[in-house]
Amino acid sequence: MSERGGKLRGVTIRPVALAFLFLSRIPVGVPGKPGPEDWGRSMLAAPLVGLALGSMLAGLAALLPVASPGVVGAILLLVWVAFTGVLHLDGLADCADAWVGGHGDRNRTLEILKDSRSGPVAITVLTLLLIGKFAALEVLVTHDAFTALVLAPILGRAAILAVMLRLPYVRPAGIGKAHADHMPRRGAVAVVVMCSIGGVLMAGWLGVFAVLATIAVVLLLERSMRKRLRGCTGDALGASCELVELVVLLTFALGQS
Repeated sequence: MSERGGKLRGVTIRPVALAFLFLSRIPVGVPGKPGPEDWGRSMLAAPLVGLALGSMLAGLAALLPVASPGVVGAILLLVWVAFTGVLHLDGLADCADAWVGGHGDRNRTLEILKDSRSGPVAITVLTLLLIGKFAALEVLVTHDAFTALVLAPILGRAAILAVMLRLPYVRPAGIGKAHADHMPRRGAVAVVVMCSIGGVLMAGWLGVFAVLATIAVVLLLERSMRKRLRGCTGDALGASCELVELVVLLTFALGQS
């Protein structure tokens, strides 16, 4: 391979590898030390991480016996959580505590977001979210609706891009600062649009409802973040992913009746 060809392949693969390194627990080797621009470009590959996760879940659901949909649903949920290393769940837990404990005060909310401890509000929200995902997965497994398993993680990560496009990152040295500052905005818009169109093509009318539900959740979260934080944080982005995944799964589960 020519030197030019090697460089082009490196430019293409490196952001994808970084996306998997940051958003999953899949061991990925990335040569050299990534710079801020590398982390920014890696955000465009976030839905690919969702596609890999969703394909794994769908394949696993198809291979496992469906005599007990509840057991299959529990296994899928365990794999889902393990794949992400609880990254987005941790963000949701922090946001739940901060939104309630912050009492509407921006500085107090940001202070609680930095606290690694989880209070009763966070535990309650996480429990409800996991119960909702499990219930939806059980229904989807019963009806062999595996498209939802692929689409939910994709739209969840597309939602992260959508929120980053609409809100500034508020922490000067947060974990997502480089991602937000150096994410190619035109590329991010294109990725979000492609994920939305892909969802419709994959699932028809249920895909339309899932995309509309995703847009509604993103707009509601954006309004809340803008009012409370005047921007977004890494925890808020993780919470966005989890809530969109839940809503998409529930949309498909309700559509099976």
